[in-house]
Amino acid sequence: MIELLSGALLLSYAIAGVHFLRSWKRTGDRLFVHFAIAFWLFTLNQLASSIPVVADETSGYEYLLRVLGFIVIIVAIIDKKLRNEQPALAVR
Repeated sequence: MIELLSGALLLSYAIAGVHFLRSWKRTGDRLFVHFAIAFWLFTLNQLASSIPVVADETSGYEYLLRVLGFIVIIVAIIDKKLRNEQPALAVR
């Protein structure tokens, strides 16, 4: 049962990454690219943690991809916030 749920979560992360990539192609907003990258990192993390040989939960190295994914999301939000706060050029 755990393997089934792990596979479903892996597929959900991959589909979310594809969805954000399609949103980026439609809108051109960099936020969606960052989110797509983050969710693909979550997919790789789920894949790495579901392999029995690698799944040594005491080491913690398998969760570095998840931490990197959250860092990408934080950078994306900060980037979006900074781009929105730049003053617009006055049209004369």
